[in-house]
Amino acid sequence: MTDEELILAFQQHQDNQYFGELFQRYTHLIFGVCMKYLRDEENAKDAVMQVFEKLYDDLNQLEIHNFKSWIYTVAKNHCLMKLRKGKTILKEGVQYRKIIQSDFMELAVEIHHNSAKEQEEKFDQLHKAISLLNDKQRECIELLYLQNNSYKQVAEITGYSMKHVKSHIQNGKRNLKNYLE
Repeated sequence: MTDEELILAFQQHQDNQYFGELFQRYTHLIFGVCMKYLRDEENAKDAVMQVFEKLYDDLNQLEIHNFKSWIYTVAKNHCLMKLRKGKTILKEGVQYRKIIQSDFMELAVEIHHNSAKEQEEKFDQLHKAISLLNDKQRECIELLYLQNNSYKQVAEITGYSMKHVKSHIQNGKRNLKNYLE
């Protein structure tokens, strides 16, 4: 059966066998999408289940014409929302250390000379500073530095032009530097 036939059969009969077939066909795809964005196997497994829970509810309410691209988009958006809400499995300290050690060295933050408590305070300050950025700057900064996406990937994910992505990142870095100084 095609995806559309499975969806129609599920909608008509409410038989979980049809839903199970969709689950079997697309679990690997959704897991791959979740790994790409979340970069943690356990978090990705959880996200796959959450996406399929949403799918189970949505299949009776929506008319879906191209299931594969639709489920891919749902999974991607789910992961992005999860990341935006700060629910990544990665430790914030590790994420912020990457930021400080890479492009924010001009801030004169020398992590290796600081005590653990001082480092934690700096991470907290950076986390607070990032939360104070406007939505576009914060989104671009998080996608580029915390999720290790390229500028091109940030542009694709956000829908902003490359020029706007670079501008949001540059302005965001400037604002972070001003706040942290």
